[in-house]
Amino acid sequence: MLPDTAASKVTAAHLSRTALLYVRQSSLKQVIHNTESAIRQYDLRGKAIALGWAADQITVIDIDQGQSGASAADREGFQQMVAEVSPGRAGIVLGLECSRLARNSADWHQLLELCGLTGTLICDEDGLYDPRNFNDRLLLGLKGALSEAELHFIRARLRGGQISKARRGELIMPLPIGLVYDAAGHVILDPDTAIGGALAHLFTTFEATGSATAVVKAFRAAGLSFPWRHQKGPRKGEVDWQPLRHHAVLRVLHNPRYAGAFTYGRTTHRILPGGKDSARKLPRDQWTSFIPGAHPGYITLDQYEANIARLAANAAAHGRDRAAGPPREGPALLQGIIICGRCGLRMTVRYHARGSQELPTYTCHRDGIENGRSACTLIPGHTLDERVGQLLIDTLTPLAVEAALQVSAELQQRAAEADALRAAHVERARYHADLARRRYLAVDPANRLVAGTLEAGWNTALRALNDAQAAYDKASEQHAGTLTPAQKNKIARLVTDLPGIWTDPATPMRERKRIARLLLTDVTATRTSDTITAHVRLAGGQHHTLTLPVPKRAWEIRQTPASTVTEVDRLLDRHTCAEIAGILRRRGLANGEGKALTATMVQRVIRTYQLRSRRQRLLDTGLIPLDEIAGLLAVSTSTVKIWYHAGIVSGQRYNDKGEVLYDPPGPNPPALHQGRRHDTQRPA
Repeated sequence: MLPDTAASKVTAAHLSRTALLYVRQSSLKQVIHNTESAIRQYDLRGKAIALGWAADQITVIDIDQGQSGASAADREGFQQMVAEVSPGRAGIVLGLECSRLARNSADWHQLLELCGLTGTLICDEDGLYDPRNFNDRLLLGLKGALSEAELHFIRARLRGGQISKARRGELIMPLPIGLVYDAAGHVILDPDTAIGGALAHLFTTFEATGSATAVVKAFRAAGLSFPWRHQKGPRKGEVDWQPLRHHAVLRVLHNPRYAGAFTYGRTTHRILPGGKDSARKLPRDQWTSFIPGAHPGYITLDQYEANIARLAANAAAHGRDRAAGPPREGPALLQGIIICGRCGLRMTVRYHARGSQELPTYTCHRDGIENGRSACTLIPGHTLDERVGQLLIDTLTPLAVEAALQVSAELQQRAAEADALRAAHVERARYHADLARRRYLAVDPANRLVAGTLEAGWNTALRALNDAQAAYDKASEQHAGTLTPAQKNKIARLVTDLPGIWTDPATPMRERKRIARLLLTDVTATRTSDTITAHVRLAGGQHHTLTLPVPKRAWEIRQTPASTVTEVDRLLDRHTCAEIAGILRRRGLANGEGKALTATMVQRVIRTYQLRSRRQRLLDTGLIPLDEIAGLLAVSTSTVKIWYHAGIVSGQRYNDKGEVLYDPPGPNPPALHQGRRHDTQRPA
């Protein structure tokens, strides 16, 4: 029986509106197993009917089953309830307890405020409340605070137990592929040799190549796949195989559990205002637990640290310092390891084409970009790379024999590992086919429904076995376990013809860069007007200083020889451009590209080297142009030209168009003859 004070709070206005029954449990496990709680919540319909609401006026909102009440985000049922309360369509909201409605003070007090504004009642198992009443609102606020605190205490207890176990290294956590729990709960290496071989091959390949992308390419070239474990769904815990992805390589290399270390608290989580979970990786000194040697691993902790350092160096190629970075395909040998001798910053690479050849230029312009100044240093890289490469060849030659033996052994080992992984796929397919056969033979032949399904599964397994065997045979032909004669010859050439291999165009540039990274710490380069000075620091601590002239630029290489320019300057006193070109061709002189000179080339030389033109030279000697002599003789320009061809006036041609500068008229200048014409017949 409800007390009179509770019943008196219900008015006709409340009964004319809808009654909302909100049902929620925090997890799907509670929904499935804690059925009594659900029964108690649905029984609140009877309390609404007892208060006067008809059965068809009661709306049950139970779409938030399995959702936490810690936030209103992603709770569609709670948002639907608020949408009904806000315009005043709800007369009462029913919940088993306030924690079912919300365990967050912000959401709880928002609901109280809306109910107070619209006159909506709130009812739980303990009683009926009117948010417009101060005492009821005070009690509801206290219940909401206790509900939120209860959630905090529950979490604190669970979290404290987890952290306590984690600090001892005893917390059971999902393991990455390749690690499993034994019957006693201890972490061991996966007994599946195919999985262990795939992980070992990944670590070996990364150690050889130094790049996660190179590992993916190596797996793809060898036709190898990589395992992954289902973390949820009906196939939870099962292992599948797929082509190796770049993110999978990074996940394996960054996971310290492969080095035998137990870790906990590598990431921190924060709930964003929209309800999304934001994760951020923490530095090692902020991890909750880090216990080296807690279980067996595929690599040592030192190898793990070296892998992390190499990945960090690769990522630094995109950072501000651009230090190190993986070897690229471009022809710049010192990419990532050359430093500006003026400001000490890492230099970048720019490429330009000279004919069909791509040449590098090392530039230092970060400070110029930030402060609006010109580039700090520009160093042509082609000649510098050649000199540094020759220094490396001289350094590598004494170690060539040992390197050849190491390369041969490594190639043999990697080929054997890849072949073992491909054979493991065939063995796995054979096991599944045999298992399907045993299942089929164990069934009662009379049970045709089951026997037909098992027979189809056996046929599918046999087809998978045939495909795996065919793929293995094909890959074995392409990737034989032993070195081919051509590969052995290349290894043998390391001993006798290392310079030839270095200069061979077929040798990938990234391999030359990888050798340079092993031997060089950095190269500090400084440029003056005519020289480049490079201080080379080798990995062993030795120092070398290289001094070389600044290479000529393209226009400087095509520059006309100084002797040709001098001769053109001398001949301009007496000859036109076409005449000069003919004279120089007969003498065997050419331009900077070695081509025979033409009149156009001579004109270009005059403009480029700012030589005084033949016209200016003749004007300086006192000759006068056509308009001026026509004015002095009081005749037309046509008459002057006729007189020039008739020999009456004299002058000299200053170009190949026949244009002339004339000698000044003497004391007896020619005059027009009346009644007779001058002989205008031009000489042949």
